[in-house]
Amino acid sequence: MTRPLYAIGDIHGQLAELTRVLDLIEVDGGPEAQIVFVGDYTDRGPDSSGVLDHLIAGLAAGKNWHCLKGNHDRMFEWFLRDYPQHDAHLPVELYWLHPRLGGDTTLASYGVEVTPRMRQEAVHAAALEAVPQAHADFLRSRPLSFETDDLFFAHAGIRGGVPLDRQTEHDLLWIRKEFHIHPGPHPKLIVHGHTPVETAAHYGPRINLDAGAGYGNPLAAVVFEGVQCWQLTDKGRIPLTA
Repeated sequence: MTRPLYAIGDIHGQLAELTRVLDLIEVDGGPEAQIVFVGDYTDRGPDSSGVLDHLIAGLAAGKNWHCLKGNHDRMFEWFLRDYPQHDAHLPVELYWLHPRLGGDTTLASYGVEVTPRMRQEAVHAAALEAVPQAHADFLRSRPLSFETDDLFFAHAGIRGGVPLDRQTEHDLLWIRKEFHIHPGPHPKLIVHGHTPVETAAHYGPRINLDAGAGYGNPLAAVVFEGVQCWQLTDKGRIPLTA
């Protein structure tokens, strides 16, 4: 019998949603369920700090969790370096603290209020004082992918035609259009987040788990048995098919 594997989409600071879907998973698969998180734990939502606390505590307690890195997690990680690093993939008018990306909301969850007139060096100094080292270590140490015999998990997706073990960090964290329009097939079923949709969606060669929790929508949780999958709801499993 295939052991179920669970996956959770982009959380974006929504701690209440995270605890809700973890409860759904425990009902379906028990407290020892294996779970893959596809990244983007921070930004936009109200409690990024609480989300990281919850994930770190779960890993410390020996939970069978695989917490992948998302592009927002890397932006936060880079801001916490001795000298903040800006992600060159962003449009020139955007930076992590911009409300559109949500770094300001993340820092607010640590008690650091960002105002338009503040200099970034002052925000950076306050962030280094407020953010626990355990959070910075967690962000820095996240793996970029996880795979089984049938499934490959990455935050954003993969570049078609490139072997899975030769994917770049940039593509695993940021790729979008080139991945979405690739006709497939891929070596395995690709499970990702990164691009908000209305609900978890199966597109044949890929499954998108980013259901827009960063914009106030319910967080998506799915269960896999091989390549078969279901979305978890308070009424049980609902088949997720292409």
